[in-house]
Amino acid sequence: MGSGPLRGVRVVEIASLAPAPFGCMILSDLGASVTIVDRVGEQSRPLAPADPLRRGRRSVGLNLKDPGAVSALLRLVELSDVLVEGFRPGVAERLGFGPDVCMRRNPRLVFARMTGWGQDGPLAQSAGHDIDYIAIAGALHPIGRAGERPVPPLNLIGDFGGGGMLLALGVLAALVERASSGRGQVVDAAMVDGAALLTTFVHGLRAAGMWRDERGANLLDGGAPFYDTYQTADGRYVAVGALEPRFYAELIQHLGLGGQTLPAQFDTSGWPVLRARFAEVFKQRTQAEWAALFEGSDACVAPVLSLGEAPGHAHNAARGAFSDVGGVVQPAPAPRFGRTACAAPTPPAPAGADTDAVLTEIGLSQLEIAALRERGAAG
Repeated sequence: MGSGPLRGVRVVEIASLAPAPFGCMILSDLGASVTIVDRVGEQSRPLAPADPLRRGRRSVGLNLKDPGAVSALLRLVELSDVLVEGFRPGVAERLGFGPDVCMRRNPRLVFARMTGWGQDGPLAQSAGHDIDYIAIAGALHPIGRAGERPVPPLNLIGDFGGGGMLLALGVLAALVERASSGRGQVVDAAMVDGAALLTTFVHGLRAAGMWRDERGANLLDGGAPFYDTYQTADGRYVAVGALEPRFYAELIQHLGLGGQTLPAQFDTSGWPVLRARFAEVFKQRTQAEWAALFEGSDACVAPVLSLGEAPGHAHNAARGAFSDVGGVVQPAPAPRFGRTACAAPTPPAPAGADTDAVLTEIGLSQLEIAALRERGAAG
């Protein structure tokens, strides 16, 4: 067993892509013992064995199309607190380990389902990806420059923020409820729901008349010149987030514009003038020079760092925000805990590396394991 606030929680993760592995990575980082059920016979994806989303877990190889492998999975479920699967609705049931079957074997089980569209609704059986889920959730439309098409925000909103993170939260909530009821339940985590949930604040602004549906015309979408990015003399960028008037005043002073006549901060008709002036001034120094000038100020200006540069930033280094796991630099577990600190993650296990150990733990004999291996049900 590891350390962390989830020490003692046992999770079975049916191997899938992106959102569910991220949610299970969070659970593992926080101390849960997570076992991935990898598909026998499939080639490892190019990211494995270095894939950070697989860190900190054991792996058992099972062919879940084989009844013997499903039987082994159900024995593992009996000893677990959580099962996480990311199939389309109904697939787990057809394979023989749907929630009804699993929860008859273990009534305390939290059965967590990660999908794009959810377990019901007209799109439930349709294919899709992050960009599709955030599109109908209203989360994609506001992202982009004025007069231009929406810009995909990587797959951070659907897969990870509205997917895996929501899945982990749902599992934790179900475990808390189980402590009083003694019963497990199904968690239906859908990326379209999570992406919509992430837009709650913007819906509030819109209802208050503080948000227009036009792209790039609002405070937080690049419409405001004091909440945007600017190119520096060396072709790099800085991010400016001086929303509050006192922070904006400090920005103006650091830019050397304090004695000039400028449009009022929230006079939208003057925003083009402010933007042009800011762009002109930021082009006069390098990114490093601006970072040094603004360091320690409340002007809310930061250098825009690449993924490779972020771990080396002084603040990230001081916080230990990134760590080296098996030779791959990656984000460290978060959040931090004062009494039940999380251990450093271990490198990802190769697919099926722990098959014999896991099957032995659930009570299979060496002869039974060998029989499963011989017919390709385990590996």
